[in-house]
Amino acid sequence: MPAPTSWLKRLVLGRPFRSDTLGETLLPKWLALPIFASDPLSSVAYATQEILLILSIGGLAYLTLAPWVGLGVAVLLTVVVLSYRQVVRAYPSGGGSYEVASRNLGSRAGLVVAGALMVDYIMTVAVSVASGVDNIISAVPELNDYRIALNIGFIVILMAMNLRGIRESGRAFATPTYLFIGAVMLVIVIGFTRTFTGHAPVAESASYDIRPEQAGLTGLALIFLLLRSFSSGCTALTGVEAISNGVPAFRKPKALNAARTMTAMGTIAVVMFGGITALALITKVHIAENTCDLAGFAGNCQTDPQRTVISQIGAAVFGGDHAFLFYFLQATTALILILAANTAFNGFPLLASILAQDRYLPRQLHTRGDRLAFSNGIVALALIAGILIFAFDGSTTRLIQLYILGVFTSFTLCQAGMVRHWNRALAETTGARERTAIRRSRLINAVGALLTAIVLVVVLITKFTHGAYLVVIAIPVLYVLMRAIHRHYTQVREELQPDDELELLPSRVHAIVLVSTLHKPSQRAIAFARATRPDTLTAITVNVDDTDTRELQRQWERRGMKIPLKVIESPYREITRPVVQYVKHLRRAGPRDVVCIYIPEYVVGHWWENILHNQSSLRLKGRLLFEPGVMVTSVPWQLRSTSRRDLQRVRPLPGDIRRGVTTQRSS
Repeated sequence: MPAPTSWLKRLVLGRPFRSDTLGETLLPKWLALPIFASDPLSSVAYATQEILLILSIGGLAYLTLAPWVGLGVAVLLTVVVLSYRQVVRAYPSGGGSYEVASRNLGSRAGLVVAGALMVDYIMTVAVSVASGVDNIISAVPELNDYRIALNIGFIVILMAMNLRGIRESGRAFATPTYLFIGAVMLVIVIGFTRTFTGHAPVAESASYDIRPEQAGLTGLALIFLLLRSFSSGCTALTGVEAISNGVPAFRKPKALNAARTMTAMGTIAVVMFGGITALALITKVHIAENTCDLAGFAGNCQTDPQRTVISQIGAAVFGGDHAFLFYFLQATTALILILAANTAFNGFPLLASILAQDRYLPRQLHTRGDRLAFSNGIVALALIAGILIFAFDGSTTRLIQLYILGVFTSFTLCQAGMVRHWNRALAETTGARERTAIRRSRLINAVGALLTAIVLVVVLITKFTHGAYLVVIAIPVLYVLMRAIHRHYTQVREELQPDDELELLPSRVHAIVLVSTLHKPSQRAIAFARATRPDTLTAITVNVDDTDTRELQRQWERRGMKIPLKVIESPYREITRPVVQYVKHLRRAGPRDVVCIYIPEYVVGHWWENILHNQSSLRLKGRLLFEPGVMVTSVPWQLRSTSRRDLQRVRPLPGDIRRGVTTQRSS
């Protein structure tokens, strides 16, 4: 019978996949869209809200500037999508921004991009889930007290789904993504139809007045407000680069399919964002960062949350006899916002795997799990995002201030790297048609680099004091950490390089068997040591109790053991130090000799039995491993409690019988 943990693992993850079935997990375009594009598609649910929240600081009059801010965000989104289409075609290996920056701007720029992207992916999970929970609470306000628990619960569910594999998670998340697209398109069509027929929908907050935090803004103050609003609206661009990181997951032709998926994503995102922004102005949605700044708010502004912008638009468009459609919109919005974190759950592990392969992160992050997903990266992302949610009380408003700075850092360096890439390609190309195509691509990336650099400066200035300084600290910390990891791996690799000459064999091998009691485990250790035919073989015991030591000596003589037993005195009742000193003495006497120590060790079947056994041997092994020229060999003795975990009882993996691999099952 399998252990409970194994049964639970199989229930959550399913049966493991063979390594040679990796190709079967590749994605068609219709499935890749919800997997890699759910983040930018879902951003339309809160990007407009972030624009209005900042403009409302100056009062109702400044909401008329929202169309221009929204237009700027839409133009920037279009340029970035076109720019990343060039990245997908030029670098189809899946490194995305990190690979572009590393190859064209150097490893330092690549690490800055990697650090920025990792911060962005972590924030994507935290912000997406928090925003999704906000929409759930908008529909069911009674859940407000359980905000943090809901957030963490959804992160755990997302982690479990992604541990099942990229294709499995894509199938689970595809339907909610397409339902959300359909719901938003329905809102836009019905909302504009009602407007053009003279029955424009009106939001519940249309009658609210907003008490401005900063009245009469003009000049530089007004420009700063506009820039801050624009930088908040740029959250609509988060996750755009995920497709460029995930090109290897597409079916062939990979680059072409990825580019087409990116085009579809950009088109849908621009249409939905523009429609939601227009309807927010048509329905006269009034929203403020502090609910108590809303004059006329029905409810307790200290405890009752205000409905989100998309929720108010849905209620205005679908109100009355179409209440079902309102709840449908809320449900799909909450789902897509939560599932938007799936973009990060695919992008972060892939990026971490590439960095681990380049030895900038621990090698464990490059290992695939049972379902061919990068399990360690998925778990690490969920853990860090959960900590952020807890630290910021699941507040979207507080978390979003840390957002998008990392995004535009990677955008800018990536586009600058692409300009250098096209410059090199232009120097190596002679055909007139090819040179024209390269110049066009270079122009697209140059415009993208310029615009994203401007936005990066704007975001840094406008969000720095509101929490973005944490990201400014986090990216350099990650950079230094990755450099340190790479330096360590490089030093270890150089240290372990094989010598040009064969290593000389040791002069002699001294075998030592540690004995505390003469029993079956010590007899097995002695027999194993003798089988290796060392030059010398000695059993040693440490005298921490005279009575026990004399009894051991009597048993040794009575049984006529064929190897000598040496007693090491220990007046302070230590075990580790006397043994180490004895071994060091042997090494000093013969520097070219090797000392091999055999330690009998119990193998137990229950975790609590480890507390009762093997403590002395663990401490001794831990100390002896630091001694050069000393080999430590554990000689296991399986106690009866291990019978349940007998390897003969392990069930075969799927396909083992088909491949002729069989196991024996004991009765």
